[in-house]
Order: sequence, then C-alpha cells, then structure tokens
Amino acid sequence: MARTSSAASLPLQPADAIAPDRIAVQLTLRPPDGRTKYVDQLVDGAADGVELRYFSWRSALSGSYDVFHAHWPELMIRGSSAAKRFAQRRAMQVLRLRLRLLRVPIVRTVHNLAPHEVGSAPERRALAAFDRSTTLFIALNPTTKAPTSAPLVRIPHGHYLHRFSDFPHAEPVSGRILYFGIIREYKGVDRLLDVFRDVSDDRLTLRVVGSPSRGQAEMVADRLALDPRASARLAYVDDEELVDEVTRAELVVLPYREMHNSGSVLVALSLGRPSLVPRSPTNTALSEEVGAGWIIQYDGELEARHIVDAIDQVRALPIESRPDLGGRDWSVIGEQHRAAYRRAIQMVRGRS
Repeated sequence: MARTSSAASLPLQPADAIAPDRIAVQLTLRPPDGRTKYVDQLVDGAADGVELRYFSWRSALSGSYDVFHAHWPELMIRGSSAAKRFAQRRAMQVLRLRLRLLRVPIVRTVHNLAPHEVGSAPERRALAAFDRSTTLFIALNPTTKAPTSAPLVRIPHGHYLHRFSDFPHAEPVSGRILYFGIIREYKGVDRLLDVFRDVSDDRLTLRVVGSPSRGQAEMVADRLALDPRASARLAYVDDEELVDEVTRAELVVLPYREMHNSGSVLVALSLGRPSLVPRSPTNTALSEEVGAGWIIQYDGELEARHIVDAIDQVRALPIESRPDLGGRDWSVIGEQHRAAYRRAIQMVRGRS
C-alpha cells in the first residue's frame, strides 16, 4: 500500500531511471472523510512506492514532491471573497513558475470538459495557463480529449464493489426511483421533480438524497410540497446510509444537464442498480462496457415517459444479471497512475 500524508494516446510503459523509485505526489484533493469521494480510490488503490500528500497552498508552494496531480483545478482558486480569489490566482501563477523551475510535472485528471459553474474571465485565463503548463492529462473515459496538445492517457474511474461490500444491502422497493449526490443546478433535480409529477402511476415513488448547494434546498422543498410520492434526505450521507438508499431503489435517475463523467453512475452500478441518464458519448461507451440494460439513456429533456419506460426496462433484466466492471479495480488503477506519474517525470526531467 502507498503511504499518505496530511483512449490513450500515450502508452503507460515504465519510465527509465530518470523517475525515482518512490514518487511523492501532491494532490489538489482533501483527505478522505469516510464518505465516498474520488480521493478514496487514489488512496486505497495507490501502488507501492507512491506517497500521496493532501492539498494546502502551503504544501503546494513550499513542499518537496515529484508530481503535482490536479483534480478540478478551478476549486483551487474559488475562494469565498474577491480578495481571496485574486490571491489564489496569483498563488497559482507562482506555483506554475515553481514547478517549471524545479522540473516537477503537472498531471491533471480531466473530470469535466469545463467547470460546471462558469467562472470569471480572470479565472478562465488562470485555468487556461494552468492547462498550458500541464505535462500529462488523464482521461476517465475513451471520449475525453486533452485540452491542449500535451499527451493524454486513459485511466478509468474505479468501481466501489469492495468499498461497499461490508455494508448491509437492502432489497429494492418496487417502484422506488432515486436521485443521489450533491444537488447542484446543473444536475437537473428540479426537472426530475417537475416531470415526476406527470407520472400517473401512483405506485412509483421518488427519493432525493444529497447535500444541496445554495438555493437548492428551497427548490427541493417547494416541489416536495406538490407531490406526496416524493421525499428527500438533504444531507451528505455516510457510506452505510448511501448503500441503504441506493439498494432500496429500483432505478437511479441522474438527469444532469451536462454529463461527461459521473462517480454516481459507478456507485449505482457497483450496487447493482441501473441508471437513467442523458445520452452522451461517454454514457454510450459506458453502456457498451458494462452490458445491456444497466445504462438507460434518454434524448433531449427528461420526460415522464422516460422514467416509466426505464422502469419497464429494469424489470426486464434477469435477476442474476450484474454489470461488467472488470478493469475498474482500484489496484489496477493505482498501477496505472504510478506508470503515468513516472512517464510525466521522465518527460520533464529527460528534457535537455
């Protein structure tokens, strides 16, 4: 196991002796907190010889490490005030200069094609400069393109089979539909609650589980008052409660207005629950990977008929059917990350 502290256009072959045997990696992520997040698979699946360090500006600007691994870089510069955001953009500029002078590569995982909430013009310029400084990009799916001409490797999002195996799994409640995850405007929970009222089958129920962003709690409460079949748990739940909520559902619905990668889909698949999602190249590729019936796609805006049709498709799945999640084991992903880190180090330290 690694130690921690507070598609492909480029093959993941081992680098030569330019890369160290032990690799210290500065992440832009916070430590695991017992609730399922992307950082969990990096930590629990990290390969031998990889030491992960969690983010603080002090660590990033003064620490000693071999690789800077960025996730959602916009979150590094979205402070709570204009003064903080200005200071963070300047800190990012200093960080880029420091890493270039020390020949420390930037590796960035491309979770989204663009930030879900559009930032200011200064933020966009800072992020574009960060991308130009990036040595190697990591794509989570075969449809992602690199933001620049820098090399790209594919390392898929891991499954959660082992992480959830120790928790009790509930039997599905007939007709129960679930949305789970952080409730943000782009995720379309308002649309889901609105169209569910048009579902005439009173045997269907809707459950919304997740932590709401600003204004979303009020939106959910207003719509719940209009339909007694809908209920909500507006909180960031722990893994045991998450497993219970997901396994009680017959169908998971993720009506994102823009969907490129989604950890929630992998959670649902890991717990044996099909998902209704908007059609996209990423979701089509995932559907082909995991097998028929597990990723149900709709075109255009979500409508009541999509939900009804999806329930019928779910009930047609063989009882013993399971999605194919081979190749998404965390230990495999850890080895692939180590190879990507070594390759990135070779790229910057091997330059004349």
